[in-house]
Amino acid sequence: MATKKSSTTKSKSSSSSSSSSSRKSSVWGLNKISFWVIVAVTILYAVSLVLSAIDANKLNTAVMVLQGIATAIMIIIVAILAWRYVRPKPVVWKVLYIICLLIVVAGIIVPLCLG
Repeated sequence: MATKKSSTTKSKSSSSSSSSSSRKSSVWGLNKISFWVIVAVTILYAVSLVLSAIDANKLNTAVMVLQGIATAIMIIIVAILAWRYVRPKPVVWKVLYIICLLIVVAGIIVPLCLG
């Protein structure tokens, strides 16, 4: 019987350690993605800053496009992470998520169309 207890103790500890390691690896992946998104957005904003310093009319459009791409990348990443948070929640949370996401998208698109 003593060996049986030790084997169940070992299986419990191994399952908890594998669970924590999978949690760590998913967090590491999220951290890594977040870092590289920040790096990519930094490059896009740096190029747009240089182009805006040149102050040419044709480059002004390029600056706006680069800033739009950077903003879109950040919104997509945040939307994915928010969905991971909302997915297990009740339907009210999902509806709130969709409404907020639609308002954010409209807040980006409408000024571009009117401007």
